[in-house]
Amino acid sequence: MRITVNIDDELLEQAQNLTGDVSKPELIRRALKALVEKESAWQLAKMGGSQPDLKPVPRRRFADDPD
Repeated sequence: MRITVNIDDELLEQAQNLTGDVSKPELIRRALKALVEKESAWQLAKMGGSQPDLKPVPRRRFADDPD
C-alpha cells in the first residue's frame, strides 16, 4: 500500500542513526512491527493471567525475523 505521511525530520534522523543503513520503507516497517508487538504485549498483560490453565499457544515466526 502506498501512503503519504508527514514524519518529524529529527525523529526520522534519530531512527536512521540508530538502525544504520536501512531504507525509509524498511524503517517504517520495523517501527510498525515494534508498535504491534508492544501493544500486543500490553493487551496480553491487561488480561492479567485470567486463564492460568491455558496451554501455550503456538506462535508464528516470520521468515525475516532475526530471532
